[in-house]
Amino acid sequence: MTLDALRLEVPDIREEDVLPLADLGEQLAAARQQSTENALQQALTLLFQLNRSAMTLLERQRALQSFSEEYRHYAALFAGSTAPSALFVRLCSELAIGFKRLLLQILQGRHPSRPHLAWCLYMAEHFIAQTLMRHYQLYQEPPEGLWRDSHLLYWIGEHQNCLDEHVAAAFQPTPAATLRGLYQQTLLLAMSNPFHLAEGECPILFGALTPLAGLASLQPWEDDEDSEATIVDLSLAQPCLALEQPQDSDPRNLRRLELGALLVALHEPAPLQTTAERELLERVQQHWLGRQQRRHPRADFSADCSLVIGLLNIHAQLLEKRPQACPAQMLDASPGGARLHCNADQGGQLPVGQLVLVLASKGTPSLAVVRWRHLNSEGLHLGLRYLKGLPRPVWLRRTPSAQTHPGVLQSTPAPGNGWHHGLWLPGGQFVEGENLWLQLANVNNQAVVQLPAANLTTPSVVRHPLRLA
Repeated sequence: MTLDALRLEVPDIREEDVLPLADLGEQLAAARQQSTENALQQALTLLFQLNRSAMTLLERQRALQSFSEEYRHYAALFAGSTAPSALFVRLCSELAIGFKRLLLQILQGRHPSRPHLAWCLYMAEHFIAQTLMRHYQLYQEPPEGLWRDSHLLYWIGEHQNCLDEHVAAAFQPTPAATLRGLYQQTLLLAMSNPFHLAEGECPILFGALTPLAGLASLQPWEDDEDSEATIVDLSLAQPCLALEQPQDSDPRNLRRLELGALLVALHEPAPLQTTAERELLERVQQHWLGRQQRRHPRADFSADCSLVIGLLNIHAQLLEKRPQACPAQMLDASPGGARLHCNADQGGQLPVGQLVLVLASKGTPSLAVVRWRHLNSEGLHLGLRYLKGLPRPVWLRRTPSAQTHPGVLQSTPAPGNGWHHGLWLPGGQFVEGENLWLQLANVNNQAVVQLPAANLTTPSVVRHPLRLA
């Protein structure tokens, strides 16, 4: 067999480091009284030492159960759209290491019970899944070893007949209840183009996949298979093969991900599913089918540019007030958008869905929206979608003499004699059907407009189509 449980990534045991377990509960309880970051640091230090200490199977299992409770406590602090801290991501990673070491101890036993083995496999897979998801949530590339170990845990479960053992684990966001479902849930998350998700959507998508992931099916690879299904290579440190990637591995390592039943279930009534979950699943399913995000051929080149970030700054830039701009380097471009590289410190200002104005050394400024972002050792990489049309600054009032609110009017010529207009406003400031007084720069008159339904909405901004005389 080419896959071996002993390939699981675990650190060496340091015999001189022995963690006293008698007061572990007291130490963890005392840590909770500190600030969140200090508490996480203390818990992480204890777990780090635990994972490198020699222990009996029962000692390690009890200690890891205590740390799992700590994980639940700290995970609740980062629920919703709150981005996890680096220490919390490391806690997830160390918990995965702990359960992988426990798994090796179980496998080295003479006759491990299937429920016990299934539970340990599931817990190791869960914390690997959490580590992967938290990296995606922070728009960071996960370490390659996570996927290698995730595949290996699935492979062990397959050979030990543990894939469909039900495991009761009260975690948030809720994972699937079997090793098969949890592994496929993580695969589907990775296949959903997670770097294109808006902030806070990654945990929502993970939870939305919980009742669906088990409906997918990993089938053995057949040489004469003519299916266009996604191929998973259990020997590689990546979630699945790219579209053009050759299938040159041992066929025993290859699996075909069949999504037919899952895609049918997506369109069935799901009373416990929220509107946000339904819309998110509808949006990402195109990526499961191998459809490419980029619609236009791209041209690689390098050019310096700068970004004016956010609607308020763009409004000021269009009025020639010269707000602060973020330096960036354009790496490629197409008629539909561009890929940029900038300093990692700019990540907080550039969430997915942010409106930006691209200022190049030549040509007119281009209005764009951030479609994806990816943080790695080189810095922050951004994918921009260009918004065609002439951007102009406008002011809006709820009454002719009320306080002004800045907006950006995006105008493109219509066939014949006219224009298409899109009015960009900050998210949550106005509502559909509201009557507003709109005034262009250098124009004294105000036009009365009734806001129609938005035709593009992001967490940062919203665009309403307008008809102006």
